[in-house]
Amino acid sequence: MSGVEARLRREVVRAARAWHRHRGPAPAGPPPPPDCPAGWRTAPPDFIGIGAQKAGTSWWHALIDAHPAVHRRPGQPKELHFFDTAWERGWSAADAERYARYFPRPAGGVAGEWTPGYVIDFWTPGLIARAAPEARILLLLRDPLDRFRSGLTHTDDATAAALSHRDAAGAFQRGLYAQQLRRVLDAIPRERLLVLTYEACRADPAAEIARTYAFLGLPAHDLPPEAFAREVNPTTGRKVEPSAALRTALEEAYAIDLAELRTLLPDLDLSRWPTARAAGLA
Repeated sequence: MSGVEARLRREVVRAARAWHRHRGPAPAGPPPPPDCPAGWRTAPPDFIGIGAQKAGTSWWHALIDAHPAVHRRPGQPKELHFFDTAWERGWSAADAERYARYFPRPAGGVAGEWTPGYVIDFWTPGLIARAAPEARILLLLRDPLDRFRSGLTHTDDATAAALSHRDAAGAFQRGLYAQQLRRVLDAIPRERLLVLTYEACRADPAAEIARTYAFLGLPAHDLPPEAFAREVNPTTGRKVEPSAALRTALEEAYAIDLAELRTLLPDLDLSRWPTARAAGLA
């Protein structure tokens, strides 16, 4: 993508976000299921990305979509938010059947979605286990303090209201990965979960997408170098910068959770996370 194209794309994203700020929040829940072409089939998704927000999930999902065996119908969003309202109502076989209708694919094809909020919603991992018991689960994490900054920037960019203590508390909670991961592992076998880090994906995207493809059971597929540099859902607003005192408080607050994360995932490389290094964990 040329510099001019990248700038134009950022302007389009900025204009769209301005419209959303004035329009207000969109209704909860997914759009209607897509059509299923003749000769295709619908079934529960082969993969579900569950998090984390502002950790590069749109970029990584686009790279997964670039594999020729992965299928997503035109107009179907990356994020379905199918389980968002399930906390206040029952769950039935009809719900699971409707969820499967969102994933038409030809014989041998693969389909899935990635909704970053699933990992933070306490009721969702158990419902995923019921709705898609064979699905591969993807979790992309990012240094929690960097994710906090990006999350607040996203919130500030998406609303006309000033940031509040509730926004800060919510952004902090999303970086408590061990707390979230425990719920996921209670519902989903460890061998069906792939945990990646944004920093490793940025450092060596070709190797990490190859690892992702292999986890999803996809044949090897080489992407052109420009695919890795393509911006997806870029940050366009003023970046929120915590004060030195707030950064120190966040580092101390995240240290306990990061220690537990290392226990839960001893093979996860935290060496690229400044917050983990500050805690003596990398």
